[in-house]
Amino acid sequence: MNGKFVFGQAITRDRLDWGEMGWVSRPADTQARSICEIAVTLEPGFGHNFHKHPRQEEVIYVLAGEIEQWLETEKRTLKPGDAVFIPPDVVHASFNVGTQTARLLVVLSPCVGEAGYELVDVSGEAPWNSLRKK
Repeated sequence: MNGKFVFGQAITRDRLDWGEMGWVSRPADTQARSICEIAVTLEPGFGHNFHKHPRQEEVIYVLAGEIEQWLETEKRTLKPGDAVFIPPDVVHASFNVGTQTARLLVVLSPCVGEAGYELVDVSGEAPWNSLRKK
C-alpha cells in the first residue's frame, strides 16, 4: 500500500467512561508499523488513570482544555500547545482538571500488535493508588 487517507467520519471511536479514543492510525486500519495516533477526549473531572506502555514511546499534545499530567510521581498542568514525552515503561496519567472537554493528540511508537497499542494498568498498585488526592 502507498498510504491511506483517513477521513473523520471513518475513524473508529471507542467510548470509555472517561472520554473517547479516536483511532487515527493503527495497524488494523492503516497497516501502520511505526505510528499509532489517537485523537483523545477527556471529559471534565475524568482521566486516564495511572498506566504504562512497556514497549512504546508516547507523546501527548494538548489541543484544547487543561489536564493534570503525571509523569511517574511528578505532575504538571498542561494547556493548549503543551506536550509531554513519555519513554517506554514509564508510569503516567492524565486527568481533566478544567471545565471543558480536553482534546489531546496522542502518538505512540512503535505499533504493538494489530491494535497498535499496549497498556498495563497500574492504578491499583502503590504508590500510584495514593498519589492523587480526589
